[in-house]
Amino acid sequence: MENKIAVIGIIVENPDSVETLNQTLHNYSDIIIGRLGLPYKERSVNIISVAVDAPENRINELTEKIGGIDGVSSNAAVSN
Repeated sequence: MENKIAVIGIIVENPDSVETLNQTLHNYSDIIIGRLGLPYKERSVNIISVAVDAPENRINELTEKIGGIDGVSSNAAVSN
């Protein structure tokens, strides 16, 4: 299967879920190109973007696992 480039956007609204999120990202570190996190204190959320290079099924798998964490939402923009 052909690799795609994607950016996974993540919003963390539950600070108690950060450890689970970080462990999930660590489990997929082989496909992660880079990561940028921004704390948005005025809204009490963290905004994270993760760039990945992987087959589309692994990108979807990671995005779904992240979205399944309590208080965390995610969505991916995938290259053609």
